[in-house]
Amino acid sequence: MAEFTLPKNSKISGKGMKHAAPADAKRVKKFEVYRYDPDKGENPRYDTFEVDLDNCGPMVLDALIKMKGEQDSSLTFRRSCREGICGSCSMNIDGKNGLACTTAIEDVKGTVRITPLPHMEVIKDLVPDFTHFYAQYSSIKPWLQTVTPPPSGKERLQSPADREKLDGLYECILCACCSTSCPSYWWNSDKFLGPAILLQAYRWLADSRDEMTGDRLDELEDPFRLYRCHTIMNCANACPKGLSPAKAIAEIKKMEAERIV
Repeated sequence: MAEFTLPKNSKISGKGMKHAAPADAKRVKKFEVYRYDPDKGENPRYDTFEVDLDNCGPMVLDALIKMKGEQDSSLTFRRSCREGICGSCSMNIDGKNGLACTTAIEDVKGTVRITPLPHMEVIKDLVPDFTHFYAQYSSIKPWLQTVTPPPSGKERLQSPADREKLDGLYECILCACCSTSCPSYWWNSDKFLGPAILLQAYRWLADSRDEMTGDRLDELEDPFRLYRCHTIMNCANACPKGLSPAKAIAEIKKMEAERIV
């Protein structure tokens, strides 16, 4: 029988620190935040932060910024736009991947547990290593590829109907919430491109202006790169933008089958 356990140095220790809210705080929310510092050579731990909600913004990211600014300046996480556009603050909140800037504190009942995105190696605290993820993104050549010269002095045009085919694809912000929620990606991320990258791949396959469809399909036709997807649908459930990577993957499989027939 298979047994899956964490390496000893990855197991959570029970020595977390507690950061109490001010004594006069009336509405206090407790957060358990994953902490890991490779420079210290210690196992990961959960630190407890008590946040005064009467002096805090409504989103989980607001709470994290308050923790860092007022309770522990060493707390490390990514953030940028605070509007659900950049994807920087993707993390696992209360057991579900999402964006800290668009997750309301009031939507999480009880203690809020915050960890890095699953499966990825952790650089520090809530910051995962995206190196492999971005390398996979680069591998699909995510730009317009053409053979014919562009119209003289003009851009390459497409009809409104063709432009509409890109809806539900171009909105992807590469936050990796979908890929890191996918069991197939957990076990085979060295070969399987994962939901986010395959959705991005289909974005260019669906673009009427792109002229390298055959080459793109050749690159994807592989038992692992594409067909390791088993339509579990975790990706669609996890996407903070409401997109469906599973549908995009199904469309790629359909295109692969149609060109054989």
